Amino acid sequence: MSEIGAKPLNWTPEPGIGYHVDRRPDGGLSIVLTDVSEATLENWRKFASSHLFDSDRLTRNLYDLRSIDKLTDQAIEYAVEMNNDPSVRNIRLAVVVSNEMVHEGVQQIAALTTPGGVEMAIFYEIDEAEEWLSKPLTLLT
Repeated sequence: MSEIGAKPLNWTPEPGIGYHVDRRPDGGLSIVLTDVSEATLENWRKFASSHLFDSDRLTRNLYDLRSIDKLTDQAIEYAVEMNNDPSVRNIRLAVVVSNEMVHEGVQQIAALTTPGGVEMAIFYEIDEAEEWLSKPLTLLT
């Protein structure tokens, strides 16, 4: 996707916030979380909510949680809230984890997500996540 057709990122790094966001070449987002503190989660929740508001096309997002040791209950709650927001549609979401505890937390999020708006998969390798994100929608299982 060219930068001309890219949706504005509308994110600015803030001190003490444990994530950063980049625009992917396909127009989606790449989000790397380094902590799940309350300040980080509140900031991410506001950012994610604002991006859902004007979602108008298939979006391929990559969440890199490899720096996270464990998802907190609040992190799971906020992720489920965002995934079940009525404005969620056409989102393909790859989540990359580095350990079983985070994998289980992401599985819990997936289980509590209402089918239809988010297609989600969990990976241990970023290359596998990128490969899955790049597949045409009709080939996803």
